[in-house]
Amino acid sequence: MIDEKDTAPAEKDGKYEFVIHYSGREVPCTVVKEQDKLIVTIEDNITAELTHNADGSLVQTGGTDLADSAVDFIKKRIFG
Repeated sequence: MIDEKDTAPAEKDGKYEFVIHYSGREVPCTVVKEQDKLIVTIEDNITAELTHNADGSLVQTGGTDLADSAVDFIKKRIFG
């Protein structure tokens, strides 16, 4: 997976934009983090909701099913 730059520090709530390798292509990804919820938009047509649990795991709780590798990549980008 290819990454670019974040638009905010990872430890804070806010909006993050980067490039993700998804379905064999590099596409733009936007993540809006609000406390333990992450709203993911990939290429303006795929949306998903992820929840960051107290044990550090990140699980999908809604939207289009994302591959585990995509969820792992998003977790590394947002939480380090």
